[in-house]
Amino acid sequence: MKRVRTADLQPGMRTGEDVYSYNNQMILPKDTILTDKMITRLEFYSVLAIRIAEPGDLIGASAATEAEPEIPLTNDMSFSEKIKASKEFQIFEKQYLKTTEEFEKKLSKLASGEATLDVPALMNTVTELVTPDMSSASILNMLHNMRQYDDFTFMHCINVSLLNNILGHWLGLNDHDLEILTLGGLLHDIGKLNVPDDIIRKPGKLSPVEYNIIKTHTVQGYKILQQYELDDNVKDIVLMHHERCDGTGYPLNLTADRISPYAKITAISDVYDAMTAARIYRGPLCPFKVISIFETEGYQKYDSKFILTFLEHIAESYMNNRVRLSNGKEGDVVFMNKNSLSKPLVQCGNEFIDLSRETDIYIETFV
Repeated sequence: MKRVRTADLQPGMRTGEDVYSYNNQMILPKDTILTDKMITRLEFYSVLAIRIAEPGDLIGASAATEAEPEIPLTNDMSFSEKIKASKEFQIFEKQYLKTTEEFEKKLSKLASGEATLDVPALMNTVTELVTPDMSSASILNMLHNMRQYDDFTFMHCINVSLLNNILGHWLGLNDHDLEILTLGGLLHDIGKLNVPDDIIRKPGKLSPVEYNIIKTHTVQGYKILQQYELDDNVKDIVLMHHERCDGTGYPLNLTADRISPYAKITAISDVYDAMTAARIYRGPLCPFKVISIFETEGYQKYDSKFILTFLEHIAESYMNNRVRLSNGKEGDVVFMNKNSLSKPLVQCGNEFIDLSRETDIYIETFV
């Protein structure tokens, strides 16, 4: 069986297991041959992805249960393959997809005024995803290896919430600040629910008119939350997460001294997740490419005390990852250059390549 996004389903495919809605109502039984009407039904129930039987799968064969069999780890597996093969990742992936479906329902009802704001329930969206023994590096590795899924608005909000929480811990913030950042990350793009879906998912470049419509999501989100009793700092995150310290952001072109510190942190998480996520027109960018962009363009746009902490910890989180260099060689990241975080020392067999000195070579991707 393979997992296929609902948007990529085609008539004639066969379900590999029973398909349930977020409240455990069966939508389609196993071995159902999909039709256009059935695919539309899955979209109606906000099912993001299902397991599809492959040609070699027997009809009536037992479906996957709570946890899929753990794949034996071997020495020749890449770092990424070892993560995806682990039981921890399989549990995380299943919970992540289920959580996203439930969160989509909650956020849509909140935006439409059909439900009241339930902060504890929203916070559970994030807290249920992680266990006390999961480190920041482990969570980042989990998210990086979920990049086969397209960048849905709802997945993006969950990711930004997790990144906000992680960055908040790195900054040594208290529980109250962490709650504001976590909740603000979940709600930061709620205004996009009022933007036409064909613009949100447009595969090509947006026209100036379409881009201006997209930019209204910060104000629209702020207006949605005005009707609820909610910490003003959370509302500021929604309104200001696209503002930049040099005044080049939107919607108000605020400069550093007028931007909420919580919004400054969310801006970093938002951009990092957007750039490392898959897009319709490109695959996900390698985190080291994103770090390089931040190093080149980010120090004027983002608060230095936040961006420096973020980049240092992000880079360190990818220590010992196996990478492919632009010259085709593969190796392991073994040392971080503090003055050039996007250009670490990479060990390729018995050879050590210092990317801070080899300026024409860079990390292409993880393997």
